[in-house]
Amino acid sequence: MSDILVHTEAGVMTLTFNRVARKNSITGAMYDALSAALGQASEDAAVHAVLIQGDPTIFSAGNDIADFMATASAPAAAPMKDAPGIRFLRTIAAFPKPVIAAVCGPAVGIGTTLLFHCDLVYAGDNAAFSMPFVNLGLVPEAASSLLAPRMFGYHRAAEALMLGEPFMAEAALEVGLVNRVVPPTECNAIAQGQARKLAAKPMSALIETKRLMKMAQQPAVLERIDAEGVSFGQAMRSPAAKEAFSAFMEKRKPDFSKV
Repeated sequence: MSDILVHTEAGVMTLTFNRVARKNSITGAMYDALSAALGQASEDAAVHAVLIQGDPTIFSAGNDIADFMATASAPAAAPMKDAPGIRFLRTIAAFPKPVIAAVCGPAVGIGTTLLFHCDLVYAGDNAAFSMPFVNLGLVPEAASSLLAPRMFGYHRAAEALMLGEPFMAEAALEVGLVNRVVPPTECNAIAQGQARKLAAKPMSALIETKRLMKMAQQPAVLERIDAEGVSFGQAMRSPAAKEAFSAFMEKRKPDFSKV
């Protein structure tokens, strides 16, 4: 069975992370599947909205570590803009139709940053968001270095991006990352209901409304995704990142004192 389930009904394309045994960690192949589905949804007149969801216990643990380390060891000449994750981020950032997310349990790394590009986000009261890039010797992605300060305010964004500690659903609601906090067992259904409400509205009006709301920041967002991608690619090969991932695989605390 696919790690990304795609189902279209009542004008809503639902994309489900289906790798619960691996905490819905995302591989390059999964990014490609997500990008392909969004590309299809963009062109398909029968699709009026997209819903991204996980399991009531886990949204996504972020990048699959083994897959990620293989990418990190690839030749330095390989451009980051061609990486599956960057392609997905550019695709969702430019997606013209409404995108809704249902988030329960941990949402780590890109599990959180992809939400900056969703139009509506519903969270289970067990949701835990985190952007631990610095802790891994890395830098922000998905234009989160631009969008988090704008949404959270600088100091809260600095806390989230520099300390990398988890923040819970109520805190995410307070800073505007989510629209509503609901019971985890109801989250996917509530988000599906909201997606179907959007799908029943005039599509042209929804698309134009989204375009107008994002018009001022859209070029900057795409530019920041690319700029972060360059820095991210450099950081992936840094001594700090190598120490962080070695420590993760060896189940020990990283030692950054010499890097």
